[in-house]
This record gives sequence, structure tokens and C-alpha cells, in this order.
Amino acid sequence: MINSELRKEFLEVEKKMERKTKQGYSVSKNVGWMIQNAWKNEKSVIWFCLLLAFLGVLLNLVQLFIAPEILGKVEEGASISSLFTTVGVFSGLLFLLLGLRRYVVKNTLIGRVFVRMNIAFQIAYKRNTTSYENHINTKVTRMLKKAEMALHGNQSSAEQIWTTLTNLLENGMNFIIYLFLLSNLEWWIVLLVIGTGTVSFLVNKKVTQWKYENRKEEEQYIAHLDYVNRTSESVTMAKDIRIFGLQGWLRDIHSRTLHLYDAFRRQEGKVQILWGIVDVLMSVARNGIAYWYLITLTLQEGMSASQFLLYFTAVSSFASWILGILEDVTNLQKESLDITSVREYLELPEPFCFEGGKKIPEMEAYELKAEHVTFCYPGEETYIFRDLNLTIHPGEKLAIVGLNGAGKTTLIKLLSGLLDPTEGKILLNGQDIREFNRREYYGLFSAVFQEFSVPEITVEQTVAQDCIAPDRKRVKECLKKAGILEKINTLPKGLETHLGREVYKDGVLLSGGQMQRLMLARALYKNGKILMLDEPTAALDPIAENDIYQKYSEMTQERTSLFISHRLASTRFCDRIIYMEQGEIREEGNHEELLAAGGGYAELFEVQSRYYREGGDEDGARE
Repeated sequence: MINSELRKEFLEVEKKMERKTKQGYSVSKNVGWMIQNAWKNEKSVIWFCLLLAFLGVLLNLVQLFIAPEILGKVEEGASISSLFTTVGVFSGLLFLLLGLRRYVVKNTLIGRVFVRMNIAFQIAYKRNTTSYENHINTKVTRMLKKAEMALHGNQSSAEQIWTTLTNLLENGMNFIIYLFLLSNLEWWIVLLVIGTGTVSFLVNKKVTQWKYENRKEEEQYIAHLDYVNRTSESVTMAKDIRIFGLQGWLRDIHSRTLHLYDAFRRQEGKVQILWGIVDVLMSVARNGIAYWYLITLTLQEGMSASQFLLYFTAVSSFASWILGILEDVTNLQKESLDITSVREYLELPEPFCFEGGKKIPEMEAYELKAEHVTFCYPGEETYIFRDLNLTIHPGEKLAIVGLNGAGKTTLIKLLSGLLDPTEGKILLNGQDIREFNRREYYGLFSAVFQEFSVPEITVEQTVAQDCIAPDRKRVKECLKKAGILEKINTLPKGLETHLGREVYKDGVLLSGGQMQRLMLARALYKNGKILMLDEPTAALDPIAENDIYQKYSEMTQERTSLFISHRLASTRFCDRIIYMEQGEIREEGNHEELLAAGGGYAELFEVQSRYYREGGDEDGARE
């Protein structure tokens, strides 16, 4: 027995998506946008849609008239040769139309995939070039996920919309033709077919609507199951699963979610059966009344068997065209919602200026200034900074220290232009950085962050961030400065050794400390005017850390540098130190001045240094 409260937990994870098309993204505009993309990238998609619809109409007409025409020949007592000629002509037409239609379907698939992949490329480009702020905004990441889902696979809306448009055009033309044909019968027969067809559509729509409105619940189940599967197979999680015995926990989540998903599918089946019965009743009523009416005409008014067959087939098919048109309109509305998700993300306004802007002045060193900066992360209510002021002088070596959560990393993200202040300004040589082209502004910085990405390319390409023509001599110099050249030389292929093992079988996995040194070499290779180091020695042993400190002056020569560290012994290499606490600069000065002040910096330094002094552990224990 499945606990109903467990299902509610999943349902409350996220509110159901609103089904209203947002202002500015109507169905007609989204269809027009897709047609523009096709016209720009693959015009054949449009022509094939029109051709397929036309071929579909011709094929349906041939299929409609073939049996009545042959039956009519038999009734007339036509000769065998005439009968065979009629069969041959219709068979030839069917063979030609079916073959041509299949040929067009095969050829249009390539174009449709190309159009979809082109839009996917636009999404990828937007994702890789959009402001960093958008990557940490939950609302934007959800928009991205929805946009990517709309482009995932051949059954995605970005590809299926062409099938829907083709079907809508074909069904519309068939509806007009069959309506003209049935106009020879009583008007109430036409209304009967339209009425029962509409009810069948509403029934099918009810089932489809239930699926659509509950798809978020289904997505949650699938996402949980996918998470468990990926986690179970993850190389990075393998150690934790075994050491901490997480197998049972993963098994419990998988079993629990699977039971909930099974209950969901059973409920879906009940909905389909219930409304399916209504649909069958409508079909029986429509065909039964049509049979009765046409049989009456045959018996009382002498309608021929061929006419009987023609009109009965037309009545049955006419209902399918009505149902097809209504379904196509519904499908088009759903697909339009998915296209809306794509357009919303692609047309998401950028908070930064990536085009145009003032030219950054050419200088040996730059002054950075935070002026009355207040900042809060998107979607959060807690402020990291309130009215923060800080000036970093040209060529200055600044250390930023403090406990976890003091705002150190957020501060360098603001100064480097990855984030914009909620209030206040970040100034470069007295000018608001919003006035500059943000990509050019990024070019001023060489950085090593706590979290970094390493694509599975060679060591040389990683340092140079250039897969075409890296400067090998300069790469070696930077690796030497970072103290990792000797290690790289011991690798099987030296600088050409691949990092990671997911893409290349001969790849290597470096330790945390070695990766930090490699990232430092990457930052040095870029040779930005401003060097930012966020905990660059966190994964290094004391000897390796001291080696980096000894080279720090050489690395930062003639550059403005910002150095974040929890180890206060490293700050003595800097010109100035700021001690941060709860988003505020509490103390400022050089190492000796802050120790003499006896404040938070001195207290933290004393706590750290006692463990490096002989007998420090024993003293600490006695205290």
C-alpha cells in the first residue's frame, strides 16, 4: 500500500507549470519563428511540408475512390479488361504516391534535424556566453532545462512541429473536400459527424491534458531514479558509497520512488480506460447511425452499392479529419509552449554589456574600487555585503582573509565582473565597469578559483587554453613557476598527456594539489594584468605551500593581485591585508600592524600558529 503522503511530497516539490502562453509568444508568432529558422538554415523543410500535405490529400482521395470505383464497374457489368485497367490505374497511383511520400519523408527528416540542431547550437552558445550571474540564478537554470528538453530527440517539439503543421494542412484540405462531398446528404448527418468527432476529441484531450498537467510529477520520479542510477555508477561517489555504506540508502530511494512511479502509472491507466470507453461509444453511435441512414437510402431511394460505400467511407473519414484538425491545433499549442521555453531563454536579456561599450585603457596596472557595494544572490534574501567600500591600488598585493562565510570569494567575483552589485558600483580606474565590454574586462584577469573546470584535453592545451597552437616554451615556463613541471615530465606523454579518463583511455588523474598547481600555471599563462588567487594552496602540503609563497613575488611582479587564504602565515607576502567578518571589512593593514592591533586577525593567527609551534598541541589540550 503506497502512502499517499509520499506522493504529496513529490507534488509539492514544484508547482505545476502554467499552461497559458506568455505574452509576446503566441502560437502564430512561434510558428513564424520556426519558419524563419527553417528559411534561414534549411528551406527544404518548408517545401517538403507543403509537398507532404499535398501528397497526403491525393493519397486519401485515391484510397477513398478506389473501392467504390471498382464496385461501380462491377455493377455496370464492365468487361474484365476495363476492370483490370481501373485496378491497374488506381494501384499505379497508390504505388507512385506512397513511394513519393516515403521518399519525401526520408529526405525531410534530415532537414528537420538540421534545423533543430541549429537551434540547439543557439542554446549552447547562449549557455556558454551568458552572464555568470545567470548560471547561479535558479530561475534561469530552470528556463535552460526546459529549453533543452524542447530540443531533445526527434520527438521533441522543435522537430515535431513540422509534422503537426503538415498534418494540420493536410487535414484542413481533406475536411474541405469531404465537406463538399457530404453536402449531397442530409445536413444533420454532417452535424452528427462533427458533433461526435468533437466529443471524441474532447475525450482524448482530457486524457492528454491529464498527462500534461501531471508531467511534472512524472518528471520528478524519473529524475530521482536517474539520480540514483548515476550516483551508483559515479566514480567520484564510489569511495563514499563503500566507506559510509550508502548502498542501503540508495536502494531505499530507488525502491520508494519506483513504487510511487508505479502508482502514478496505474492512475494514468485508469484515466485512459475511463475516457477510452466514452470514445468508443461515440464511434459506435456515429457509425451505427450512418449505417442506418445509408441503408435506408439504399433500400428506399435506390442508392447504388458503390455510392453507399463511398458515402459511408466519407462519413467515417470526415470524423477523422475533424478529430485530426482539433488534435493538431492542441498539439500545436503544446509545441508552442515548448518553443516559448526556447525563445524565452534565447531572448533572455543580459545584465552585462557584451557588445560595444567603452574601450578599456591600456595601462601597466589598474586600480579597482568597490564603492558602496551591497549584494544579495539572486533568489535569496540574505545580503552578503551592505555598503562595502574598498580600494585596491595599482600594483598592490592585497590579501583577503576571514572565516568561512565572510564573503571573500563573493568579493572577488564582484571585482572580476562575474557578478554585479545589487547596489553600488565596481570601478576600474574610476569608471563603472558596466560601461565596458564585459568580455574585454574579463581579459584583465588571471584567476584561480576554489572551484575550477578542467576539460579532458592535454596538459599543454589546458595551460594554454588553446587547442590549435599553444606556445610550448611559455607553457613550460608557467608550469615551472607553479612548481609542477617535474611532475608533468614524468607523465607518459609529458605535455601531451590527456587529463581525465572519461574520453581518453590513456588519460591521467592528478591529485588535488597537483591540479591546483596546474590551474595556477593556467592563470600565469594568461598573463592578465590582475591576478586573483582564491585559496590557491588549500590542497597543498606545507612544503609545497611554502614553495608557492616563495615564488609569489615573482608571479605577481608588476601586477595587481588579490590573494584569499585561510592560512594567515601566507599573508605576510602581501602589501596589505583586509580581515573580513560577516560581509564587513573589520580590520586593515599589513601583517605586523594587524598583529599589533590585537583584533580578530591576531586572534585567528594565534589559533593557527600554536599548532605549528613545538608543544602546541599539548598547550592547546591544557587550555
